[in-house]
Amino acid sequence: MNRLLKTIGLLSVIGGFAAAIQGVAAHHSTTMFDHEKILTIKGKVVEMRWVNPHVSLTIDGVVADGQAPAAWIMELTSPSNLVRAGGWSRNALKAGDDVVADFNPLRDAGKRGGALRKVVLTATGQVLNANLRSSEGAAD
Repeated sequence: MNRLLKTIGLLSVIGGFAAAIQGVAAHHSTTMFDHEKILTIKGKVVEMRWVNPHVSLTIDGVVADGQAPAAWIMELTSPSNLVRAGGWSRNALKAGDDVVADFNPLRDAGKRGGALRKVVLTATGQVLNANLRSSEGAAD
């Protein structure tokens, strides 16, 4: 009986780990973004949330001429990856900054958001690349 309880306990622990690993892997999927499309938004930074596991950037702007400005939420990688990409810091973008940003939109066209690729500060022309692989390739 004791051996049976140990076996059941071990299987429960293994099952718990398997469920946790699957949840983590699902979280890091990027299939919700359409990587075949690149859109550009022109507007003002509303907020940049410099938090793990992903930084987010909210821009109030327009994607197509004739549209009314709307808030778009961009997902980025982790703060440490952005620092490695170069130019990024917790204060790199501030509310009210005028920006032009390229991003891969969400596949669900009813939602305003996407995966940020790069953002340009209009006032200075500074380019902040959110694509770590692109930054690494440029250094090769």
